[in-house]
Amino acid sequence: MGDTVFSKIIRKEISAEIVYEDDEVLAFKDIAPQAPIHVLIIPKKEIPTVNDINEEDAPLIGKLFLVAKKLAKEFNIAESGYRLVMNCNKDAGQAVYHLHLHLLGGRKFSWPPG
Repeated sequence: MGDTVFSKIIRKEISAEIVYEDDEVLAFKDIAPQAPIHVLIIPKKEIPTVNDINEEDAPLIGKLFLVAKKLAKEFNIAESGYRLVMNCNKDAGQAVYHLHLHLLGGRKFSWPPG
């Protein structure tokens, strides 16, 4: 496994406020939240960007969204609404090259995003 901050969180070398974990997925609160609820949902498999997803990863990528749905319900934002964001590469704002899904909620969002 690589040496990104997310890989270190998966290996428990860096602490994080984990809100969900199973054999394939880990979710934790963002340290620089952009909304009252800001959770990062990551696969434990190292996939650097959306461009690196393979056909075999389809069930895992689907699971990220199922975990997001579960957490939205647990954080009581499923009915009011939430945003899911996955950035790909530098121009889109990806800072950590380990695929991650942002779950944002707890406030009203505008469109288009910045």
